[in-house]
Amino acid sequence: MQTLMETNAEVVLATFTAVEERDREGLFGLFHEDVEFHDAPSLPYGGSFRGKEALREQLETAPETTWLGTWGPVQPTETERRMDPRVVATNGEEVTVLYTQRAMSPSGERFESPALGLYEVRDGKLARAQMFYFDTAGIVAFLERAAASGPARAAAAEAGPA
Repeated sequence: MQTLMETNAEVVLATFTAVEERDREGLFGLFHEDVEFHDAPSLPYGGSFRGKEALREQLETAPETTWLGTWGPVQPTETERRMDPRVVATNGEEVTVLYTQRAMSPSGERFESPALGLYEVRDGKLARAQMFYFDTAGIVAFLERAAASGPARAAAAEAGPA
């Protein structure tokens, strides 16, 4: 029999651990059936999204429109995946976490920026996540540069002019 985690903060921190370890099944096990995600609309994975099964389908059919699909390619090692989450407040069902978003482009450019997340836990599961990034314009610019320096582009550059 599976036991519920002792506190809502533990549920949220376990979610961070699953993301850092790229434990997709563990992550989905922590999600409420009606889990909601809210990110700044300007981000490649931005907007609002609802439902665990809908998210699973999106990861399978259009991963580039998800947080995991966007950040996965620029987080090749544990160093980039490490988020150093720190619970800064909790009140009933809500938990606020300060964490660091890290990445490295194929050309070696590093990115690091703080973010604040507001999470809701219901029935011992993550039910809602809303992220507030310190610099969304910086994230978008980094992701665009990373995509432009990606493996396909690097291989074309090595091949020389057509």
